[in-house]
Amino acid sequence: MPETIPNPIVLQRADPCVLRHDGWYYFTGSYPLYDRIVLRRAARLEDLQAAPEVTIWTKPDEGPQSSLIWAPEIHRVNGAWYVYYAAAPNMDVTFDVPDADDTFNHRVYCLECLDEDPLTGTWTEKGQVDTGWESFALDATSFVKDGEQYLVWAQQDFAVKGHSNLYIARMENPWTLATPAVMLCKPEFDWEIVTFWVAEGPSVLQRDGRLYLTYSASATGIEYAMGVLTADADSDLLDPASWTKSPDPVFTSAPENGIYGPGHNSFTESPEGETVLVYHARTYTELEGNPLWEPNRQACAQVLPFDEDGDPVWGAPLPLSRPVPTGVEVLPPDGTMS
Repeated sequence: MPETIPNPIVLQRADPCVLRHDGWYYFTGSYPLYDRIVLRRAARLEDLQAAPEVTIWTKPDEGPQSSLIWAPEIHRVNGAWYVYYAAAPNMDVTFDVPDADDTFNHRVYCLECLDEDPLTGTWTEKGQVDTGWESFALDATSFVKDGEQYLVWAQQDFAVKGHSNLYIARMENPWTLATPAVMLCKPEFDWEIVTFWVAEGPSVLQRDGRLYLTYSASATGIEYAMGVLTADADSDLLDPASWTKSPDPVFTSAPENGIYGPGHNSFTESPEGETVLVYHARTYTELEGNPLWEPNRQACAQVLPFDEDGDPVWGAPLPLSRPVPTGVEVLPPDGTMS
């Protein structure tokens, strides 16, 4: 892998998730029209942009999954493929939840593929993941430790100020919780509550006897930034006391490099075994119209180094080395710019 990965690795794909399996990189992320779930695959991160994109699931016209398909993640559990994603009903349909926001009324859902190739295999809906209560829920991620699968996600608790907190549970199977949800953190520091009180987009890195749970906070402009919680691998991961939350963000906008609002990350690795940080970012701050529909959050990646004590050296987002779109036009699935 080159010392500096050519960025963006994929154009116009926010909330990027990259999984390395059997020598291939599998990529998914939020499609700008929020109407489908897509996958692509390449042998190198720098080849993902040119890789054909395959739609594995399309939203229905009606029902609880008929709008705003957000932040899919692909995972491999017990020899099968799973995609977690958030979906909402059409804006004129709501869940029967007090104080619910009619626009953002998402829940977490799961797809399963038992075939070897997730791009050509059959994907089956496993339904909504019951997180224990009905409220705005999104950004589920998964990891396996000591043979046990865990789910981490963001959800609103009407008794806690803010839009979403982070929760963890052990899984009975990839679409069913085995334990009650435990809150690990909530937005509380100044950098987490700019415009919106948000903790979302979790991802888990296991390395050298530690777990690093990253997340993103605040609104999605220049203020969007990443934080981290850390736990010992041999601790009780369902005990909030096992996790130490950094009071400061670890990955923030780098105006000197033309990168704004880095966040909603995932982790993968290089062919040499180096940890790679994957994230989305914008290249400008003056957005046209509703930021939700501004398509130019680009998927980026860079090698994450570690210091002598084994802790991540997060650094800053690096400058882009590939051209990116700047208008509000959504590129075609092949990512070509006119």
